[in-house]
Amino acid sequence: MIQNFSSHLLQRAVDEMSCLPGIGRKTALRLVLHLLRQDERVTFTLTEALSLLRTEVKYCRMCHNISDTEICEICANPKRDASMLCVVENIQDVMAIESTNLYRGLYHVLGGVISPMDGIGPSNLHIQSLVERVKAGGIREVILALSPTMEGDTTNYFIYKRMKQLTETSASTDSGHEDTPFSLPSITVIARGVAQNDELQHTDEATLGRALAGRTPFSV
Repeated sequence: MIQNFSSHLLQRAVDEMSCLPGIGRKTALRLVLHLLRQDERVTFTLTEALSLLRTEVKYCRMCHNISDTEICEICANPKRDASMLCVVENIQDVMAIESTNLYRGLYHVLGGVISPMDGIGPSNLHIQSLVERVKAGGIREVILALSPTMEGDTTNYFIYKRMKQLTETSASTDSGHEDTPFSLPSITVIARGVAQNDELQHTDEATLGRALAGRTPFSV
């Protein structure tokens, strides 16, 4: 462990930098010293970008993707197929799928997966807003594109049950009425071309593209 810094300011900068994931103290020291060797404008530009990121960035109120505006560019794009909804775990997964250039629908970012061991339950995720989007109508397919892990499979099943409850609730509410009851959209899951226990964001574009193209109806 690196100790005995000649400057408390240097030590503090290294301490903060080493808090970032994947960066140890040796790497943190190398990065900090690199910044010190650069023109001070480089450091000021970096700190300004990080400061604006924390104070100005927003999350789309429709899909929960990261955005500069209340509605992200994907949701606001009239050329996207609004009848298709791809459910992903996090923002990195949106980026991974977009990089394939094969999907033209919309997204819904859950913000994680159900993981009791980590204290993450359905109420900690954006599942209710997903249900409300489907309930509003206009969606013909919901693609469950979560990582093929035990937690991902558990989350898939929970979402499927919530979707099924929509049809049951609708049938009960509309009993005796002439209105057409709620029609559940097709619920599909990406093909298992993605390796078991592998995270979606770490899957190469070709494999991810084939998994999307080869999606199958969700079954329990």
